[in-house]
Amino acid sequence: MDLIGPSSVVFIEYRGERYQLRQTRNGRLILTK
Repeated sequence: MDLIGPSSVVFIEYRGERYQLRQTRNGRLILTK
């Protein structure tokens, strides 16, 4: 399953806050506010 796609960044809005989920080159996920 490929959630993020070719850009390697997805934005999530949760309870009025915006978060950025990014995939690194080695496949790890980083969630930042």
